[in-house]
Amino acid sequence: QVQMVESGGGLVQAGGSLRLSCGASGRTFSNYAMGWFRQAPGKERDFVAVISRGGGTTYYADSVKGRFTISRDNAKNTVYLQMNSLKPEDTAVYYCAADPSYTMVRVSPSYWGQGTQVTVSS
Repeated sequence: QVQMVESGGGLVQAGGSLRLSCGASGRTFSNYAMGWFRQAPGKERDFVAVISRGGGTTYYADSVKGRFTISRDNAKNTVYLQMNSLKPEDTAVYYCAADPSYTMVRVSPSYWGQGTQVTVSS
């Protein structure tokens, strides 16, 4: 089992920035690719970004490319999501996810965090 806890969500004005953190415990963190997803009210959960186990490879949804940056610190068992130039449509609950497979974490990760709310006001 991998337990994950997200933090850093909140209320921000459009154009502002937030940095989300996801701390993991339970297994060797560096054995897992990590991802971020988000779910807006009444919508499905969508993929946002993924990072490989060593941190050398990342991939983003088109909707956030150029504005969001995923990173990780394996010594701290933490993955981050730096969100810049936020838009009202970025409002959602953001979840981190983990899977041993870089491919699978993007589509069907094995583990999920509990989520953190991000609200962007116009």
